[in-house]
Amino acid sequence: MRDLSTLSDEEVVAIVRTKDRDVYAEIIKRYQTKLMRYAGYIMGDEHKGADVVQEGFIKAYVNLNGFDTKKKFGSWIYRIVHNEAMNMLGKHKRQVPMDVTLEFDSGINLEDDFIKNELVSHAHHCLEQMPILYKEPLSLFYLEEKSYEEISDILRIPIGTVGTRINRARGIMKKLCQKHIT
Repeated sequence: MRDLSTLSDEEVVAIVRTKDRDVYAEIIKRYQTKLMRYAGYIMGDEHKGADVVQEGFIKAYVNLNGFDTKKKFGSWIYRIVHNEAMNMLGKHKRQVPMDVTLEFDSGINLEDDFIKNELVSHAHHCLEQMPILYKEPLSLFYLEEKSYEEISDILRIPIGTVGTRINRARGIMKKLCQKHIT
């Protein structure tokens, strides 16, 4: 079998659809970590995020023949995970706060590690406080490094709206983080 790492996502999908369904493992390998991070931010809980991603991969696999290979696969799978997250949030109505634990390396700069972890924890806490309307585009842009166009595809909103929501989210994030500084 050819080296799959040199193929685009769309080429891998074509192989899965026509020749070898086991090649779907390559898609999972490419997207699992990114989608877990994204779903964890949206859900506010990494375990629920993992459930969302698992359901997303299953739905993507089942509906793979419906994917248009002329479009970006990444946006398509993010959209599926987004929909799964929204469905789960709708069922539970209340987000569970993310459990942030501090893990220290046995390195010399424990104080620097502590400060860094505190800042990350504080940023996650502020992000959890944001309405989902603004949390999603902010997470996709800064944490997942998606372009405005990709975010537009994932969230099914105009590019201008993406920019507006990200700008508003920045302001909200700033206010939340300043309010919670102790």
